[in-house]
This record gives sequence, C-alpha cells and structure tokens, in this order.
Amino acid sequence: MARIELKDIAHSYQPAPERPEDYALRTLDMVWEDGGAYALLGPSGCGKTTLLNIISGLIRPSHGRVLFDGRDVTDLPPQQRNIAQVFQFPVIYDTMTVFDNLAFPLRNRRVGEAEVRARVQEVAEMLELTDDLRNRASGLAADAKQKISLGRGLVRKDVAAILFDEPLTVIDPHLKWILRRKLKQIHQEFRLSLIYVTHDQVEALTFADQVVVMVDGQVVQLGTPQALFEDPVHTFVGYFIGSPGMNLLPCRLEGSAARVGDHRIPLAPELAAQASAVGGELTLGIRPEFLRYSTTAEPGAVPADIAVVEDLGNFKIMTARLDGQMLKVKLPEEAEIAGDAGWLIFPPEWTRLYADGKVVEAGQ
Repeated sequence: MARIELKDIAHSYQPAPERPEDYALRTLDMVWEDGGAYALLGPSGCGKTTLLNIISGLIRPSHGRVLFDGRDVTDLPPQQRNIAQVFQFPVIYDTMTVFDNLAFPLRNRRVGEAEVRARVQEVAEMLELTDDLRNRASGLAADAKQKISLGRGLVRKDVAAILFDEPLTVIDPHLKWILRRKLKQIHQEFRLSLIYVTHDQVEALTFADQVVVMVDGQVVQLGTPQALFEDPVHTFVGYFIGSPGMNLLPCRLEGSAARVGDHRIPLAPELAAQASAVGGELTLGIRPEFLRYSTTAEPGAVPADIAVVEDLGNFKIMTARLDGQMLKVKLPEEAEIAGDAGWLIFPPEWTRLYADGKVVEAGQ
C-alpha cells in the first residue's frame, strides 16, 4: 500500500488553456492516506475519472506532481506505479477459465504456483466465484464477468492502491449491495488502499471512510459520510448529498435572524454575527430531516402551506410552500398532518448559512 499525494495538480485536455473553464480538473492538493477507503463522488463530467487516471498514470497532469510514499511518479506509466485498476466494464480474457483470469496478475509477476492457488481460492470465496473457477469466462453473465474483473484487482497483496472506476454499472441492484458489502469487508480485513469513483451517493457513502465530492472539476468537500450530511461546506454538497437534498432558500440577514420573504428565521447568535462580517449573497440551508413541522405556532416557527404529503412506507415526505419557495420535510410515519397549512421550525443548531455558495462558519 502507499500514501498518495497530489501536489498542485490540474489538467486540461486543451493544448493552451487560458480560463478556469478550460480545465477538466482545477488546481488541487490532496493526500490519500495509506490503507484508506476513499470515494470520488459527483455528477458526470465533474472530473472524477480524470483525477483517477492521473493517480493511475493513464493521464499525465498538465500541472503538478503525483507522489507515492514521497516518490515522484508523475512521469511513470501505470505498470511502474504498482497499482490495480478496475474499470466500468469487465476487462477479462474470455478464452481463459475464471481461475486463470484471477491467477493472471500473479503469474505475470512470477508468483509461486502454490501461492497463486491459495490467493485465487481466497478471492474466489470472497466474491462467491468458487463454483465457476473451472468455467470459461466467455459463458458467464455480465455481472459474473465484472466480479472476475474485481477479483483481478483484489488478488494482488502488494499493490500501492486499487482504483475502481464505477465498477458496478453493469451489476443488478441486489448484487450491487452484496458487492459493496464485500468490498467493505475486504478493506476492513486487509486495509488495502481503495479509491472508488461513482456518481451514486449510496455507493460512495456506504463504501468509503472518506468521500471526495466534486463538481465542475473542483473538489468542494472531503469528509466522512456523516460530516457531508450534517455539515456540508458548500451548497452543492448539501443539494447533492441526501434524498431529498438540503433545502436551500435565498435570504438576507436581519439582526440575529435570516429574512426569507416576510418571515424571520432565528439563527445562532454567533452565526448571525459572522454572516454580517462575511457579506456576499446569502442562502439559508437546512436538511429535511432537521426541519420540524408543527400544527400549532411555537416560538420562532414560521407559517407555511402544505402542498403534498408522500407516504414512503416507514416515513413521510412533506412538501411545504414558504413565500413561494418549496421545502421538503421528512416526517415519521406516524406523524399527523392537520389540514393544508402548518408551522415550520428551523432548529438553530441545524440551520446553516452560505455566502456565495460556501458555508459561513460561526466564530471564524
């Protein structure tokens, strides 16, 4: 395994980039700790695969350096970086058996046959491929082929890192859940350095210890799944993470409250003080899970119209209208909704303010 450092990395596919928009990956510095499980999360075109391919050596960055355990590998090809990469679609040898496919990376490095057999059997059991070891890969379904591709990445113990580029795209939903759990178990047991690219927040948040959220070629937040959910530092993270995403309301500061239309929403005093010093275009953010609904007025509550209530089995999603803006409220299944109007409470400890898209930190 290796500690991977990205120093002043940026990349453009244009020969003479001039504007920030010309870069597929804008300037960043980042450290991937040895033995960590990371996910690169963001919408299509945000730079995830470009960043992954810079780490693997498939792309040389336009700017900056890549270091493995302090050694500069920026100009080294993938085969000299000692990494394994699993792609979106299976990369296997159809004419070989499953056993020989899994054994190939080890035999290619002249590993002893006894160790090859032991390691292949171990990985096959992890991925539930034991019964297929003698079968040719050509006769298997797409999901089984992708399991072989995953196995080829996992079979080596000496790799600096294993890189996954949306590896579960061709896998059916139930098997996706099983394989994510398997990868998590494998990481916990062997402490491999894993970097996993996906646009699916469920995959990222259930797989990784640390998630890198990207948009428009930029990293907007690196943190644990809990931190991304509870403390998004950018409005994009608040909107992109969660289902439904964070409620975001344009507002202005009025004393110790945020003014949304005709309503004042109380803020934590230290947050209001910091927001007055920061300036910029302000947005109030609160997650549907933390926004409260009441049938009666309470201190600090604001009146709202109820547009629709969706019963999703073990919880309800209420859509409410506040001065023409729509908000989502997540309610327990047993919650009672009284009529088509009610009151919304914004707990100050869960209410965030953003200036020009970036969180205002109380006490900065």
